[in-house]
Amino acid sequence: MKQTVQPNIPATKAFLKIKERQLLIDNQWINGSTEEMIDSIDPATEQVLARIVSAQPEDVDHAVSSSRLALTQGAWPVMAPSERSRLLWKLADLIEENIDELAELETLDQGKPLYVGRWAEIPGAVEQFRYFAGAATKIEGSTIPTSINYQPEGKKIFAYTRKEPIGVVAAIVPWNSPLVLTAMKLAPALAAGCTVVLKPAEDTSLTALRLGELIIEAGFPPGVVNIITGYGAIAGKALASHMDVDKVIFTGSTETGRSILDSAKSNLKKVSIELGGKSPVILMDDANLDLAIPGAANAIFFNGGQVCVAGSRLYAHSKIYDQVVEKVADIAKGMKLGHGLLPSTQMGPLVNKRQVEQVNNFILTAEAEGGSLVTGGKRLDCPGFFIEPTVIANARQDMQIVREEVFGPVLVCQKFDDIEEVTELANDSKFGLAASVWTESLSTAHRMADDIHTGTVWINCHSMFDASLPIGGIKQSGWGQDCGMQALSKYLEVKTVCAVI
Repeated sequence: MKQTVQPNIPATKAFLKIKERQLLIDNQWINGSTEEMIDSIDPATEQVLARIVSAQPEDVDHAVSSSRLALTQGAWPVMAPSERSRLLWKLADLIEENIDELAELETLDQGKPLYVGRWAEIPGAVEQFRYFAGAATKIEGSTIPTSINYQPEGKKIFAYTRKEPIGVVAAIVPWNSPLVLTAMKLAPALAAGCTVVLKPAEDTSLTALRLGELIIEAGFPPGVVNIITGYGAIAGKALASHMDVDKVIFTGSTETGRSILDSAKSNLKKVSIELGGKSPVILMDDANLDLAIPGAANAIFFNGGQVCVAGSRLYAHSKIYDQVVEKVADIAKGMKLGHGLLPSTQMGPLVNKRQVEQVNNFILTAEAEGGSLVTGGKRLDCPGFFIEPTVIANARQDMQIVREEVFGPVLVCQKFDDIEEVTELANDSKFGLAASVWTESLSTAHRMADDIHTGTVWINCHSMFDASLPIGGIKQSGWGQDCGMQALSKYLEVKTVCAVI
């Protein structure tokens, strides 16, 4: 499957003509402190798209110092909330104006089909900035009637709270949905009045760098957003441990999340982490299978399963189990794999060689442990990091592939007989990010939504996102939420003021 695919948008071609990209600090594009660079690779062809700076601790120091200065001096700390709102809205407009270019860059850099970026994720990034543009003018404290009875005679107590920006935020973003996940962190942080040092994933930094150009164009003051590229083990660790960073926010693997927590102990900075998942998709015997079967397939094969909330555990009632497994496998067999810029492509490659090897090892182990390979399970013999959509039946709770996050297009299937049994199976996981329940019974749906221990439960749908809907996990799926007004609170400190008047 040799593929020579070129971008169609002139702006994309112009962006890619600059083969070596720089860091953004103080609204200036600058070289790194060393000459070390990282190849940004098209995962569908394994061809180098560009080279990005491998930022070192010295570069992190520079970026953090810039963000600290912007937090305390210049236009940003005295800017009216309405002006911050206008800047966020302007940035949203610029993203929307350049949506075709950004979607192509995302596809080339990450591998996802173009329609995913063009019609779902890039518009999602736009809506993040617009939602939090509105929130910027709605950050309010409160007055508090106290019961203090020892104030001086003839005096009163006046007490109130103020909400203030938490400070310099380090935002560390993963590679699976780069731009929208960046927006989910930048938008509320900027609405709150924080400054941000952004570190995109080394595999997918190009849309973040293009966003940096739009941030300058929108008119954000220097240092409000700085962008450093590089490896997580070097630049990411330096950010997470930096003594002048007030908060780190991260989305990624549970393993890396633990490492960030360890680094953040340096100055006891605040931490929000959205980590791995092993989300159950539960089909009751009364489910509308015309909706539930394609819904279950999309829950795992969307973006090649490289989604934190991917529906990777399928539980189908024993009355419908065989039919469901067969039909989902048929969908998997019929999916067209290819370069994301090709209109016929339904699923692109995984992001890199390491990821495809990891997914392949999970599949081999599942077969060795007794799982039945219904379809897929092979890496394509061609350039690029392609692996077939895979369905494994007769899974058991003790199998590695049921316990661990695969982060690839691999669905494991089990049957159940009653609601108590499937609820126990769904909750039998160290993860607690999301779940979906498919049933025509209103009572069953809401009963299970109460009893399933995850941060989100979808009913008769999966992977429904909106800037207004909080998304986050429990257990080992993380701390805190992105999206919604709950996300804004992560970037604010509450100050209590108590006065005798």
